[in-house]
Amino acid sequence: MTTTMNELDAQVDRANATGLTPAVFIHGLWLLASSWDRWAAMFEEAGFAPVSPGWPDDPQTVEEAKAHPEVFAHKSVGQIADHVDGVIRRLNKKPAVLGHSFGGLLAQIIAGRGLAAVTVAMDPAPFRGVLPLPISALRSASPVLSNPANRNRGVPLTYEQFRYAFANAVGEEEAKQLYETYSVPGSGVPIFQAASANLNPWTEAKVDTKNSDRGPLLIIVGAEDHTVPPAIAKAAYKKQKGNAGVTEYHEIPGRGHALVIDDGWRDVADIALAFVRRFV
Repeated sequence: MTTTMNELDAQVDRANATGLTPAVFIHGLWLLASSWDRWAAMFEEAGFAPVSPGWPDDPQTVEEAKAHPEVFAHKSVGQIADHVDGVIRRLNKKPAVLGHSFGGLLAQIIAGRGLAAVTVAMDPAPFRGVLPLPISALRSASPVLSNPANRNRGVPLTYEQFRYAFANAVGEEEAKQLYETYSVPGSGVPIFQAASANLNPWTEAKVDTKNSDRGPLLIIVGAEDHTVPPAIAKAAYKKQKGNAGVTEYHEIPGRGHALVIDDGWRDVADIALAFVRRFV
């Protein structure tokens, strides 16, 4: 199940009532907050209070999402960042913030606003100033970018597109299972925003990498990721490294963009948890 507003309110209230450090999980395009369920359970077991804000108006289930792609339309990076920002400001304690893909970009935006105690950005979508544009990243984005009208739509991935963009580093059977279990339509806007970020000085796809309140940041990337290849993650790391806070980079061999949901998710979660625990 994805987080409804009532469930989100309950998660925030529970986090505040426990006095534990919240762990805020931000999903990316083509997934729902439920993609973090196993991570949330693991972090809860480790003594954190999980909060999964989702994106505005996310449907509750994958089935519902697939039936109504139109609900994903028009969601911009700025709108989603402000939604997550509003949730975090209701928490009594600065949270650990963890994001994947566009969620990894959003996590860095939130950290740049000084709202995170510690941040882990996994396979993070690029922001203004991140220049590499590998062919595989363009191909992964092509289901959206190939048609300008997709900017105003919720765009689903075919299995073949999902296989290339997310599930290239797992076997066919697991790829099909991941597609059925997790893949939902995604808003076209963020893809167009990321693609034009370096041409648009007013872009919402930008990160304040200099804020001294940014806190520690870890960037994790799968070495085989087609959507956010290591060249993009390394460029983000180089931009972030100028910050006064701890900035680290971790590349995981043999893993693709599905690294937070595939069978090896626990290995990635262990790396993220170990980093978070060093600081909170």
